[in-house]
Amino acid sequence: MRTLTQYRRNLPHLRLEGAVYFVTWRLDSSQSALTETERGIVRDALLFADGSAFDLLVYVVMDDHVHVLVRPKKELQKVIHSWKSFTTHEFHCTTGRVGRVWQFEYFDRIVRDEAELAQKWRYIEGNPWKRWPGIERYEWVGEGRGTAFLG
Repeated sequence: MRTLTQYRRNLPHLRLEGAVYFVTWRLDSSQSALTETERGIVRDALLFADGSAFDLLVYVVMDDHVHVLVRPKKELQKVIHSWKSFTTHEFHCTTGRVGRVWQFEYFDRIVRDEAELAQKWRYIEGNPWKRWPGIERYEWVGEGRGTAFLG
């Protein structure tokens, strides 16, 4: 039996072992949009521990926020912290960005069923085309290795 628990920061966050989460975090309001180089850094950070610390299903790195569908293998808040901390450090060292990069809080939701999983997946994959309807390609959206574990 899986136990539902609550983790609290400013917002409550429900936790359920083995669950898939829809997660969103945003740039701090003091920051300008992510450059293409920075979006690549975030994408690479998301993919780095895929399959070991978490199963990444799908992701998109937009100019001011990130969406993922992820099944963590350890505490979700630690996974998110590692992504945000690593990318902040990389931005400070390589792109000259200064100060707090990401908002302190993030949004997460337990995906409750296959229909919701499909809806969130479509939302993530379509996010760039919704924001910029004329684009033909967007290199910061994709599937992780976690898609092999769906079933």
